[in-house]
Amino acid sequence: MYYTGFADEAGFGLEAQIQATKELGWTCIESRSIDGVNIHDLPEDQFETVVGMLNDSGITINCFGSTVANWSRDPRKEEDFQKSLAELRRALPRMEKLGCTMIRGMSFTRLRDASLYSRELEETIFKKLKSLVQLCEEAGVSYLHENCANYGGMSSEHTLRLVEEINSPHFKLVFDTGNPLNSVDYREGHQGHMQDSFQFYSAVKEHIAYVHIKDGVFKKIQPDEIFNASDWCYPGEGEGKVREIVTDLLQSGYDGGFSIEPHMTLVYHEKDSRSEETLKYANYVEYGRRFMKIVESL
Repeated sequence: MYYTGFADEAGFGLEAQIQATKELGWTCIESRSIDGVNIHDLPEDQFETVVGMLNDSGITINCFGSTVANWSRDPRKEEDFQKSLAELRRALPRMEKLGCTMIRGMSFTRLRDASLYSRELEETIFKKLKSLVQLCEEAGVSYLHENCANYGGMSSEHTLRLVEEINSPHFKLVFDTGNPLNSVDYREGHQGHMQDSFQFYSAVKEHIAYVHIKDGVFKKIQPDEIFNASDWCYPGEGEGKVREIVTDLLQSGYDGGFSIEPHMTLVYHEKDSRSEETLKYANYVEYGRRFMKIVESL
């Protein structure tokens, strides 16, 4: 078992991200953005600088927090699929160079104007996702699907359907404890029901290879937004069932990573993500320390 985190929530640049990781006594980062650019989109010379800084610091990248097939991509739009393909093709050689074997991906945005039980639409999603996973198979890395605002994140049933349809040892799950608070199950007849993190976790547990730690309190549904409104908080203080899930994982022999994603002073998809750098750094380190105390207490 090891600790890691989305260190772009500690600092805009890699230097601050490395510093926060070391201050926590950790050795790896789940890399998402560096200087405001996703690691798979960095210019080649900047990526080489990143490689050098990581080598000099002794910090490694355990997972690429990509934007492949994420909540901003429409499964019906070929241009969105091509963007994801291009991102993945850029990421894979970089992952090999960094010795990284996991990439976080999704299953395209959830659609509020179409039934996700449409077989035609599901087949489109499955076909495109299989193409992405096939590239991962060929590269020997794992595509880790996150339960976010995407097809698979709509319910545990959707996630299990993905697992069954993709049917690949290179397709696994990263479970985010806080995302169910920010998502709605949009199955027909169930609109407006928030998910329960532990119930979702329990249903997909056998397929989980990695865990994101986030916690918060649901506020309200925002029908015109991708994400619903939530108040994010320290782990174990919200409705994400962090203690219950971590307890069950440890009792079950889980030996993978716990990756923190505080969101408290920075919601990654908000526009003012570069503000209050000092506060972000302190919050990230405090969040990591509090989570380690939870694990130690268990």
